[in-house]
Amino acid sequence: MCSSDLPSGMRNLLEAFLVFVRDQIAVPQIGEKARYFVPFLSTLFLFILCCNLLGLFPFCSTATGNLAVTGTLALISAFATHFSGIFHKGFVGYLKTMAPSVPAALYPLMFVLELISHIARPFSLTVRLFVNMLSGHIVLLVVMGFIFIFRNLAVAGVSVAVAVALSCLEILICFLQAYVFTYLSALFLGMAVQSEH
Repeated sequence: MCSSDLPSGMRNLLEAFLVFVRDQIAVPQIGEKARYFVPFLSTLFLFILCCNLLGLFPFCSTATGNLAVTGTLALISAFATHFSGIFHKGFVGYLKTMAPSVPAALYPLMFVLELISHIARPFSLTVRLFVNMLSGHIVLLVVMGFIFIFRNLAVAGVSVAVAVALSCLEILICFLQAYVFTYLSALFLGMAVQSEH
């Protein structure tokens, strides 16, 4: 292996993210079929992370602070979940997982409850990411707004210090929200494709 094949710089950082998504998210949640979903989950993780971090730069906005973006990401995740479940189990087999091992009399009720849960999943993914990203930026704007409200040098100094601390916290939240969205997507994919579900 020549030295040019060894990852360095940005390739090394990207490989660390991909290995993290594979080993810490995909494999524990999906199991032996995880290799099929690692490219999708890695793309999802890196896209959400970049969109989240974009809002921390001056004159930029967080794309995930928009309901249309988070809703589209959640619908893509839901489509991938249902498509994968149907692909791995067949249409009838996937429908049978909507109410697993219940008495026949309870099947219609369980089917409706499971259907509601499948509708609620993308909604919860949408709202969770949107609210967490938007609320952090609103808090930063409020803290910085104190400078213009009070017009005091002491308040300005405290506001800037608090804004810097909150920006550091926002970096952590950006990573955390990308992880949570990807983790939950992997969890739903695992539930759809695993044979015991």
